[in-house]
Amino acid sequence: MKVIIDRFEGPFAVCEDEERKMINIEKEKLPKEAKEGSVLIIQGDEIEIDYNETENRKNRIKKMMDSLWE
Repeated sequence: MKVIIDRFEGPFAVCEDEERKMINIEKEKLPKEAKEGSVLIIQGDEIEIDYNETENRKNRIKKMMDSLWE
């Protein structure tokens, strides 16, 4: 399953899954480099950052923002 970190609230990362449902993941279970906007791959008890998808998503959002101000 893939999720995106939306925000941090207390001891949790509030994440949005592929079906746009919000789930909470304990911060201590996340990779140390995880931050808002990171795309995570969850497989069983393993959680890792999908660096390629995170960067692609960041670039898509930047292009959309740039087009709004043209």
